[in-house]
Amino acid sequence: MIKNLIFDFGDIFINLDKGVVLRGIEKFGGTNVSHELQETNDLYEVGDLSSEEFISRLQTTFPKASPEEIIAIWNSMLLDFPDYRLNFIENLSREGNYRLFLLSNTNALHIPHFIEKVGQKKYERFKNCFEQFYLSHEIRLRKPTPEVFNFVLDENGLVATETLFIDDSKDNTEAAKALGIHTWNLLVGKEDITDLKSKL
Repeated sequence: MIKNLIFDFGDIFINLDKGVVLRGIEKFGGTNVSHELQETNDLYEVGDLSSEEFISRLQTTFPKASPEEIIAIWNSMLLDFPDYRLNFIENLSREGNYRLFLLSNTNALHIPHFIEKVGQKKYERFKNCFEQFYLSHEIRLRKPTPEVFNFVLDENGLVATETLFIDDSKDNTEAAKALGIHTWNLLVGKEDITDLKSKL
């Protein structure tokens, strides 16, 4: 029986444009250095790089872009946060049938931009739906490492077999599944988080 729900954030609640960074590289005269970019992103998402260090590293990827333009490119992957999804998670929280948690790989630039984009009130409404709101750069752990899932389970006394984890990344759901957690690898564009009750 599922008692606990752990949600990803990007492309689960907020829509993303994951191709915008690569388009930005092309626009500003860079080359496709996907391995180095991924490594830099991973370090930033666990707080091992400051925002200043992150932007400095990206200046080699975007040689013709100013720091301000790099930040704009990086943040432009965050699109809209539909109200119907906020209403859905608020209703789920009010029903009180499950313990709700958020677990997001994110960074110190994206969260302030998201708050600015949707407004502090909407952000607080969203955040208040969850018992815990785990952001990778704050807890210094990121998916799909087993450590991050064990951290969430252990800190909250959750049983893996009583927990469902929802994420759009197959790597992340497979890592959770290996620990005995139930998973839903949500197919973006074909499924929506509002379909959740059909998966329970």
